[in-house]
Amino acid sequence: MDEPRWLSQVEMRAWQGFLVASSLMSRRVEQQLKSHEGLSHPQYEVLVRLSATPDGELRMTELADAVLTSKSGLTYQITQLEKAGLVRRRDCPTDVRGTFAVLTEEGRRALHDAAPGHVALVRELFIDALEPGQIALLADALETVGHRLRGDDPSPSGPPVR
Repeated sequence: MDEPRWLSQVEMRAWQGFLVASSLMSRRVEQQLKSHEGLSHPQYEVLVRLSATPDGELRMTELADAVLTSKSGLTYQITQLEKAGLVRRRDCPTDVRGTFAVLTEEGRRALHDAAPGHVALVRELFIDALEPGQIALLADALETVGHRLRGDDPSPSGPPVR
């Protein structure tokens, strides 16, 4: 059996720093959205993704991929958003199995109300804690990890993924 490739001190610092920062950031973002807008972070992300499309709608399978959740997890979030009047479902006219999530006007207003506080918190806790060069390096590094985890890993010898 081969010996594991143990993490060096700097690798361990990077890993532990990522775990601490991502956990604390997630908690703070979740608290801020819940206390000010009554939304969970996954619900906020659903509204963001829907608002970024020309028609304010996405097929449920595409939306699940975009917000990095399972179909059942997305179904739960959509049901909660539907109960709040922020989204509605629409059947796909060309595929009886397909369903679209559609952003309502109330959903647009909720996102419009939630976005300034959310962005301010992200800026305060994350962006403003870093120098511009650190942000660019971190963006490149996290995009590379994300591509690897999605299975579309760019060549390690190629340029940074943008």
